[in-house]
Order: sequence, then structure tokens, then C-alpha cells
Amino acid sequence: MIKFNKPAKLNGDQLRQELKEAKINLSDNVSDLFDDGENGLWLDISDKDVSKAQSVIDAHVVKPSVEPTIAEKLASVGLDLEDLKAALGL
Repeated sequence: MIKFNKPAKLNGDQLRQELKEAKINLSDNVSDLFDDGENGLWLDISDKDVSKAQSVIDAHVVKPSVEPTIAEKLASVGLDLEDLKAALGL
């Protein structure tokens, strides 16, 4: 495990993807990327990837998540807005 300074804003899933895109070998194991709560970000990576990982961490900007629409939420369970209206008698 190698310790880095944690970015001011961190999205672990997003950072994990950015590291993978930079060809840094990091497994999907949650413990391979660990925030110690004391401004430390620990990565289970090879020593040869330290400078590349530092570049990725320095460039890390949290992208806002997009909340799904009501129609998208209904579609995820096999319904649509008309089905909901009919079920509610509207």
C-alpha cells in the first residue's frame, strides 16, 4: 500500500475508474483504495505506478451525479408514467 495525499473532493468509484483508464493495475477489491480519514489516500499499486497515480490523483475532479428522472426510475422496475397514473386512478 502506498500513501498519497487525499484530494479535497474525492469520489472513490470515479477515481478507481480514472486509475484503470491510466492503465494502473488496481483490483475491484474495496480495500485497494482506502481513505484513512486523516487526509491519506492509500492505494494498493505497484511502485512503478506511483508517479502515474499521483498525476491521476492531482487531476481528479468529482463529476456531479445525475439523478434519474421519474420516468427512468419507473422504467427500471418495468413501469411507465401511464401505468402509474392508471394504478392511482388518475
